[in-house]
Amino acid sequence: MNSNQTIDYYEKNADSFVTGTLSVDFTEIQDRFLSFLPADGFILDFGCGSGRDTKYFLENGFNVDAVDGSEALCRMASENAGITVKHMLFQELDAIEKYDGIWACASILHLPKESLKDVFKKMICATKNGGYIYVSFKYGEFEGYRGDRYFTDFTESKFKDFIRNFPVLTIIDQRITCDVRPNRENEKWLNLIIKKSNTI
Repeated sequence: MNSNQTIDYYEKNADSFVTGTLSVDFTEIQDRFLSFLPADGFILDFGCGSGRDTKYFLENGFNVDAVDGSEALCRMASENAGITVKHMLFQELDAIEKYDGIWACASILHLPKESLKDVFKKMICATKNGGYIYVSFKYGEFEGYRGDRYFTDFTESKFKDFIRNFPVLTIIDQRITCDVRPNRENEKWLNLIIKKSNTI
């Protein structure tokens, strides 16, 4: 997450955040991501929030590491998913070619663009050659604070410009969706599945 202010938001609002996201049906995009991975693949849930997606991946036979920058969310996600969620900031990722897929659902969007570049480099290193990364961002061109949280938004063209920094990555699936949470249907999201090339 970007700053203490953003993390503090989740520390203070963990209960309401989990309540609002845990039971949301996100299977269409979850299943699309899983379809690219080997049957017993290893996933990093990178900023796992409520633990909703970690739980789903585990139930579908995948191996999962789950991390979050909020200690309160780590505790709650551990209970919800049934595994220990590690307290870790995005910038602390140091795995090397460990994961078949990295799932960053509405998480790294809290980083400013320059920090996002550094974290993408770490995500690339942590993903196996030929592996996949899922990311989602609020749709638009805004970058800055909304209330107590920092956001970097992307449109298709802006993300295409951004990903040119990483020649080993190729966008293989891109879709705009409406927010699946109740009363948030007017908010749009950019969802991307990205492949890391087999050779660097």
